[in-house]
Amino acid sequence: MNSTQHSRICRIGLIVQALFYIAQGMNHFWHSGIEVRLMPDHYTHPYALVLISGVAEILGGVGLLIQRTRRMASWGLILLLLIYFDVHIFMVLHAERFAFIPLWALYLRVPFQFVFIAWAWVYTRGGKVDSA
Repeated sequence: MNSTQHSRICRIGLIVQALFYIAQGMNHFWHSGIEVRLMPDHYTHPYALVLISGVAEILGGVGLLIQRTRRMASWGLILLLLIYFDVHIFMVLHAERFAFIPLWALYLRVPFQFVFIAWAWVYTRGGKVDSA
């Protein structure tokens, strides 16, 4: 793979990741009732946490698209993904409460967090992603 191809893949990956987080963050507002149902019992004010995490995902996605804020946005998304481990593990441990989600999907969400963390980490250096 030459540098032009690598730059193009990095740029596409960045845009896809940013759009993913923006869409997921918006989903926290569009489907807040479902999102609240996913929150572990040990969280107080689950509705507020859903809205706050939605805003954080939107800001993280937008921040990825801006070179000056890319590094901070990447680290912020990694932190958010680490926090989400608690939610995903809670869901696996209480799968009967989440019968509307296939059991395999509940289990798959946990290791996928590592994939999303690695993907965000790619952009922690905050450098320019050439548009080649």
